[in-house]
Amino acid sequence: MRKVIYVPIIHTSADFGSVASDIEKKIIDRYGEEKWESHKKAISDFWDSIYDYFRSLDVQGFKIYQDGLVADGDLGMKIVKTAAEIGSKNYLLVYNLVGRGATIMKTEDINVVKKERDFVVKMAQSKSFIERLSHYMKYMLYKERLLKQRDKYIAKRINETLREGETGIVFLGALHNVVSMLPKDIGVIEVKKKEEVEKYEKQLQRKLS
Repeated sequence: MRKVIYVPIIHTSADFGSVASDIEKKIIDRYGEEKWESHKKAISDFWDSIYDYFRSLDVQGFKIYQDGLVADGDLGMKIVKTAAEIGSKNYLLVYNLVGRGATIMKTEDINVVKKERDFVVKMAQSKSFIERLSHYMKYMLYKERLLKQRDKYIAKRINETLREGETGIVFLGALHNVVSMLPKDIGVIEVKKKEEVEKYEKQLQRKLS
């Protein structure tokens, strides 16, 4: 039987790369330094619990499917290493797991990921409320469609590359619905309850809009 260890994740600001500082500034300006620090503490605690789960697990030969990862091999590892170095707890864990024998897999279609990222960048870098609202409304028109496209592609990649008897580790934002699209012969071990993480993620996205 094939199986995946499913980790519904909360993104940190470092996961947003070049627009991380814009996102941080927006949240601090709107909600204050204290709430931002509280948010960072909650996310840090979340990732500490994920680290604890994997700390004693033998991951030799496991395949890693990572939210937003559009390449494997040397290029994929360059992406992982760069994100880990700028402070992404998610990618730092992936880097650690690879060092312990796991393998990263190309998980997403670069064209679809780029479309969604472009919307996020435009919202984060908006200079006025009207400009931000305009980009937000456009994003809302395409968001669900892009998410479904991503989910279908990810589920297809897992099904095509995870062999009988193998184990995958799936790190995906909690708004994704990939698990429901997987074939029945793939067992799912849920590290965190998706519903709980999804609720927090939606609250965070509303703050960013």
